[in-house]
Order: sequence, then C-alpha cells, then structure tokens
Amino acid sequence: MKRYEPPEGWVVQAYRFALDPSDVQVLGLRRNSGAARFVYNYMLGRVSAVKAQRAAEASYGVAEADLTPWQGWSLPELRRTWNEIKQWVAPWWAQCSKEAFNTGLANLSAALGNWHASRAGARKGRRMGFPRVKKKQGRRSVRFTTGAIRVEADYRHVVLPRLGRIRTHESTRKLARRVRAGTATILSATVTETAGRWFCSFQVAVGRTVGRPAHAPKAGLVVGVDAGIRHLAVLCTGEMVPNPAPLKAALNKLGKAQRRAARRVGPYDPATGRKQAPSHRWQRAQHAVARLHATVCAVRADSWHQLTTRLAQQFTTIVVEDLHVAGMMRNRKLARSLTDAAPATLRRHLGYKTGWYGSTLYVADRWYPSSKTCSACQTVKPKLSLAERMFHCTMCGLSLDRDVNAARNLAALVRHVDLELPGDAKTGRGAYVRPARPASAGGAAGREASRPVQPVNVARQQATANHESRLLTER
Repeated sequence: MKRYEPPEGWVVQAYRFALDPSDVQVLGLRRNSGAARFVYNYMLGRVSAVKAQRAAEASYGVAEADLTPWQGWSLPELRRTWNEIKQWVAPWWAQCSKEAFNTGLANLSAALGNWHASRAGARKGRRMGFPRVKKKQGRRSVRFTTGAIRVEADYRHVVLPRLGRIRTHESTRKLARRVRAGTATILSATVTETAGRWFCSFQVAVGRTVGRPAHAPKAGLVVGVDAGIRHLAVLCTGEMVPNPAPLKAALNKLGKAQRRAARRVGPYDPATGRKQAPSHRWQRAQHAVARLHATVCAVRADSWHQLTTRLAQQFTTIVVEDLHVAGMMRNRKLARSLTDAAPATLRRHLGYKTGWYGSTLYVADRWYPSSKTCSACQTVKPKLSLAERMFHCTMCGLSLDRDVNAARNLAALVRHVDLELPGDAKTGRGAYVRPARPASAGGAAGREASRPVQPVNVARQQATANHESRLLTER
C-alpha cells in the first residue's frame, strides 16, 4: 500500500485521547477488535497451510508448475480471498465494521512482507521469524480509515464507524479547533485497549508554521546533550535532568502483584496440560499488573516529552550521540537500568520536534570519544571506566563531571559543520574526519579509544614532543 505523503508545509502527527465508553460500547469495541484478531489468525493459518502443502508436494518430487498455487499475502489478494470465504468462515461478519477485517488483513500483509524481506536480506536488523497467531488475551486494537470519523464540537465526544458517539475522558479541544480552522485533517483513528482502558489515537495531517512559540524563552544557540542512566540527560550548560526511574520505583509493587497473579488459576492447567477457563481473581490480578506497567510507561514517556519539547523550543542547535542501545543492552548489569531510562527516545523525539520548532538536530558519530576527550585541551584518554564519574585531565588539570564534559564535547562539534543544513545531520569527529589511529595504550586501544586526527591536535602533540625532548636533553 502506498504511504501517505503530506503536502508541503504539513506534517502527520497523532492526537491520543482516553475514552469513557459505556458497557454497550465496550462490547462493540471488543467485537471489532476480536474480528481483527480472528481474520488475522485465520488467513495466517491459510497461508501456513499452503506453504506446508507446497513443501510436502516438493518432497514427493512434484514439478514446480504443478504445486499448489501460493496464497498471495498482499493486502488486495488477502482482501479478495477473505471476501470470497467470509460467508462460510464468519457468518457473523455483518455485525462488525469492514474496517475491523481490513485492520487484521493489513497487519498480516505487513508481517508477512517483513518476514519475506528479512529472509531475502532486504530488511535491516535481526532475522525475523514467521508470524505467529495473536492470542485472545493480547492487546486489542482496531483501526478505522473510512466512514464517520470526527471529534464533536462539545470537545467531549468522538464519533467512530459502527460504534457511534463515544465520550472522551479528556477534552479534545486542541484537535477540534484545528479541524474547525482548516489546519488539520483526520486521516484515521485507532482504538486500543491498554490495562483495561480504551484510547483513541487520531492520525492527523497538520499544517504547522515552523518557528519558536512566543511563550518559549530563548536559552541559547547550541546545546550538547548526553543521555545517561543516573540522569535522564546532562546538558553542556551543567544542567542535569533527573531520571525518574519509574520501573525501579515500581519494582516492589510489581513483584507483589506478579506473585499474587501466579497464585491464581490461569487459562492453562499445568497438571493436565490443557486449557481451562481462568478465574475472575486471575483476571483481576492480571489487570493489576498491567496497570502498573502502564503507569511506568506513562511516567517515562511524559519525562522524555517534557525534556525534548523544552530543548527543541529553547535552543537553535542540538547535538546528541548516535548510541548503540542494542549493543549496550547486552551488558546484563545495565540492561534493566537502560530499559528504564530508554536513552534512544531522545534522538527519536528530537528528530521530529526540531522540525516543528525550527531548530536543528546533529547526531555525533557513534565512535566519537565524547566521554574520554578533555573539553578544554582535547586530550583523549586511552581508557575510562564506567566507575570513574569524574573526568580528570592529566594534561591541563581539568576536573569535571564526565557527563558534563561529554556534553561540552558534543556542543563543540557543531563548529566544524555547516549550520545551515536542516534536519538530522551526521557529524564526524571534526573538520577532518579520517580513519582513527590506534592509541598507545596497547590492549586498551580501539576506535573509541583512539585520538582524532585534527590540525589542533597535531600542533599540540608537536609541542608536547618538543617539551619532552628538551627534558631528555637537560637530563
């Protein structure tokens, strides 16, 4: 399916509102989300059966031309097949919106397409496995793209196809005013259930005027931001944004809730190895665990949104690091803390918010030694352990917090790039980016521990060598 491209001066963003549906509307939401799950599982089973049949026929020596025809997994082919068999497979199909079935078929088409691209080597990342069936206890979701989709003028109701008018838990004023003014167009609406609560997310094309809001104070031109674990982010100005660590704060409650849920009778009997009807207390215990996880996620997201919005509004140029979070997660001692801090969120949020507010985002090279480089004299330490929280320079005597030192080095990188380049630009180690030389520390050397080749470093190294030669001569 062709992706929607907004016109010039417009961007696509989401508005998410919590819903307060009635009991009848909850049944309708569950019916439509269940229909999306059903069609996904049924057509996935059909594709799997054809795949297994072809493999069996090929093992018997059947010619390629005589094998069972493939069940195509593009969205038009899946939709065509479903419309032919839905009368016998799902005689209740008329009770649900057509968008419910389209949601399941679109998700299946995307999953099978990603699996095939991963096998063919056309998709980056880890090798994907074959899609699995969706469980009944999983996340409920349904997407509406056609029909009556709007927000009401009273700022308290939304209208969805086949579901009608649903009250919202919060005001929809921000979106309703934009739609009324003609600066926003609703493209689709996705209804999801999270921890027992229903949310409606509107995908909206918004005409934005790129610029700094009038209420946003101007803090400066350039800021280097170093994301971490102990602090959510450290700025080159010396400001340290505290990390709320919501998962760490909720670990005790989560442990008690999960132990309580483990003592309940669930949907699976380990003694007989069969499925069974879960108890009502098991369901309530599962909802309690889900609510705690939802609270942790909400606190973390709110912290990052407040920080990134402030940075994009107050500063003209923002420099961040290209962190390899997946590689950092392999350290089992830091994995939980990294997950709790979610440092990759910084670059993802700034990637689109800088475009909204007219600022510029620069991403430093992944191998740039920002923590090991002295922000005063540019001396690069060959080794700096994580336990050393203070940076001490042996050349100039600078003593500074290592995160503040790294943020200052990141801010200094923009002096070597063209500040008129908009968007997410990659920066190297300086004006002259060359392959790194091995450091003189033997086994401690590496790409990150190497000394960048820059004219200022060459002059400083020559002066140091002359000074050492004079000392040897005097001796």
